[in-house]
Amino acid sequence: MAKAARPRAAARKTRVATPTAARIRRTRAATAPATAPRSTTAPPATSKPRPTDAGREFQRLVDVMRTLRGANGCPWDREQTLATLRPFVLEETYEVLDAIDRGDHDDLRGEIGDLIFEGVFLAQIEADEGRFTVADSLRAITAKLVRRHPHVFAAEKGVETPRQVLEQWEQIKAREQHDAGGQRSVLRGMPKALPALLGAHEIGTRVAAVGFDWAQTSDVIDKIREEVAELDRAVHGEGHGRIEEEMGDLLFAIANLARKLGIEPESALRKANQKFTTRFQKLEDAFHARERSVHDASLDEMEAEWQRLKRHE
Repeated sequence: MAKAARPRAAARKTRVATPTAARIRRTRAATAPATAPRSTTAPPATSKPRPTDAGREFQRLVDVMRTLRGANGCPWDREQTLATLRPFVLEETYEVLDAIDRGDHDDLRGEIGDLIFEGVFLAQIEADEGRFTVADSLRAITAKLVRRHPHVFAAEKGVETPRQVLEQWEQIKAREQHDAGGQRSVLRGMPKALPALLGAHEIGTRVAAVGFDWAQTSDVIDKIREEVAELDRAVHGEGHGRIEEEMGDLLFAIANLARKLGIEPESALRKANQKFTTRFQKLEDAFHARERSVHDASLDEMEAEWQRLKRHE
């Protein structure tokens, strides 16, 4: 099996167990090979990182993946396609984000490995089809980083701030598109599967790099007030379609306020969701302690308990 289960602390994280997810996890566990080609146990947390180990360990992972997809490898791994791996790539991405949000560096070490593995898995499928190898992917990203950092790897001068770096990046990217015969566009290549809130942040970042941006943070706040007023008018008689449009405009403006403040909106909203969930679970516990349920509590009673919990946080 490609992804072996790792021991995890009981309080590590809570996942929503869907029938599909449970079936996939059981399938992966059931098809795990009795013996792995070589041990892939992570080094102890106390071991000192050695940068020179990276190349050797990456090649080892590539070799393991090639074996799993080979004629004498794992039936589950051999039958996977780019499409069937999509949910695993998404899952591992969010598990990395979860470890970052929790500040769990030990767990992050393992989750980064899982995410890198998914990339190697995708590349191996492409290699099996004769399209490209993981080495091609590595060469491509390395060449891109060197090209788009001329202030580091060449004699480019005058780039000293993060904003200037972003502006230079977008300019070089547009030039590369033009040289490749494509139409120059700041927003070309935006991933369609990107979460909408994160997409709004990315759109704002890209157009700001070419100077299309509010001058000050206060200007965005004024824009938000304007959008709230327009949403209010829509709610009072302009129909559902118009309400949805104005709500989208408001969310877009809020995402760009987050960008101006240096806040990643997806992460901020994720933390707010977790804060609300934690507080509401405490509210439920408080009612259970009095042998009651939130289902038979009044709104006033729940609100009073909610405010009490806020005061004691």
